[in-house]
Order: sequence, then structure tokens, then C-alpha cells
Amino acid sequence: MLDLNQMSLFVQVVQAGSFAEAARRLAMPPTTLSRQVAQLEDALQARLLQRTTRKLTLTDAGRTLFDQCAGQIDALRDAACQLAGESQTPKGSVRVAAPAGFLEFFEMEWITEFLDRYPGVQVEFVLADAMADFIGEGIDVAFRGSGELPDSSLVARKVASGYLALAASPVYLAARGTPQSVEDLAAHDCIRAVGATAGPTTWRLNGPDGPTHVTVNGRFSANSGPALKKAAIGGLGICLLPIGSLQPSFHAGELVEVLPGVASSVGNMYVVYPSRRYVPPAVTAFVEMMVQRLAPLIQPPFAGTPLTARVL
Repeated sequence: MLDLNQMSLFVQVVQAGSFAEAARRLAMPPTTLSRQVAQLEDALQARLLQRTTRKLTLTDAGRTLFDQCAGQIDALRDAACQLAGESQTPKGSVRVAAPAGFLEFFEMEWITEFLDRYPGVQVEFVLADAMADFIGEGIDVAFRGSGELPDSSLVARKVASGYLALAASPVYLAARGTPQSVEDLAAHDCIRAVGATAGPTTWRLNGPDGPTHVTVNGRFSANSGPALKKAAIGGLGICLLPIGSLQPSFHAGELVEVLPGVASSVGNMYVVYPSRRYVPPAVTAFVEMMVQRLAPLIQPPFAGTPLTARVL
């Protein structure tokens, strides 16, 4: 079977006019190039080039081969160069898995800017608090609160650090009073994440005086951040949610921060994506945008307090 790489080298030697010039263009030793062409001649059982110290001359067989394959070799080389160039241009779909409440603090203007910059890219969000199945759901990028990776084919990159804040509606606080200490939370209706409905829940908090915890109860729970926040806005109790998702409601007056300066340690948010050798440029561009935009978004409420735990 003929070696197409050797045929390509032969064509480039003829086009360059000499082995030395072709070797210079290809950044390879002239002896290696000469050996490859000699092996092609052996495979074809025909001499293709007459070599002298001063010039290179095509034989009849060499002229026939060059005339018949040079155009195809050039076309293949052009196609490969075009593909290599296009492969560096972000395009295609980026499928993103994130918690249900992610878009509450994620600015859609960032997506607008991203899509304007890369007109060949489409972005699709899959919002759910359950951990995404990369293969089964065709996920390109996921946001998680832990850098622990059950699958070694994945890479986790930290994009932000943040914290959970306590919040309640003005209506609830007017009816039940405003907690003045962490211990006061035990006497309030607290809105809890699903899984804790059968009994009390322990909230582990950090504050200016250091770590503390309190056992809370409540009659409403849910399995997503938006549902928990909606319950708090509706006056069902005090919630504990990421500060980023609560800030719009603080600004709108729907919720009031309870015990400012007291936070649950959540720590880091990670962007996770498959560890392929060739990550699509669209995925790389999206990850870089997220790192740039999210890093300054969430800041701890007070300096000097280490924040370590999980968001999801």
C-alpha cells in the first residue's frame, strides 16, 4: 500500500525545486526527506527523480505521478489547513448543567456578550439541583460546589467563592420578630432543603465570633433553591441560600437579610468539563468567560473567615 505522506513529500520536493529547500520549508532533515522519497520509489518500482549535485529533474514516471496527484495533494493540504484554522474558532453548541437557581444571579447580559462575540455558538442551560450525567445528558460544562470528581475523565476548575445568607420576608419578621442571635433561629420556622423533612436540621454557620451551629425546624421544605426562596418571599419562614441568589430579592424589598454577618460556609464553586485532549474552542471560551465573570461576583461577608463546603 502506498504511503500518502510519502507522496505528499514527493510533491513538495518537486514544488520546492530541491530537497534542501523542501526540507527547510518542512522543518525536517534533508536526509529524512530523501529517504522518504526513495522509499516511495521502491514501493512504485520506478525512479521518480534524477538527482545531481546541482539540480533535480523529474523522470517520465515522476512527471506522470506529479501531474496526476499534485492537485489532489494540494487540495488535501488546503482542506487540512482550513480545518485547523476553523477548529480554533469557537462554534457549535455548549450544553451547560447548573443548579436550578443558577440563573437568578447569573447575568444574562454575559450570555448576550458571549454570543455576540462568537456568532457561531449556541448555549443551552439544563437547570436541576441533581448532579448532571455528562455522557447520558450530553453535557459540555457543569457547575458544582465540589471539586471532587467521581469520574477521572473530568476536570474541575474553581471559578468563585461565596457563602449562604439567612433571609426572610418583611411580613414574616413583622409577625414573628427578627432573630437577634443564632440561638434565636431555633424558635423560628426555618425553610429547609428536602431530605430533612422527617426531623430537625442542623445549620452550621460562621460569624465574626467563629463557627457555630443551631438545630432548626420548619413545616416547609423543597428540593430546589428557587422553591426555597419563593417560600421565604411568601412568608413561610427563614431560608438559608447562596447570597448571589438572594441579592435581587434584597434589592426589591421582597426579602431582608437576617443576622447580617452570619454565614454558612459554602466555599468554592467549580466549573467541571470533560478532560478530552481537544476541548472544543466553544467550551474553552465559555469556561474562560465564566471564570472572568463569576470570580468577583460573590464575596465573603467579613474578612478573615475561612469558607469551605459545598454549593450543590
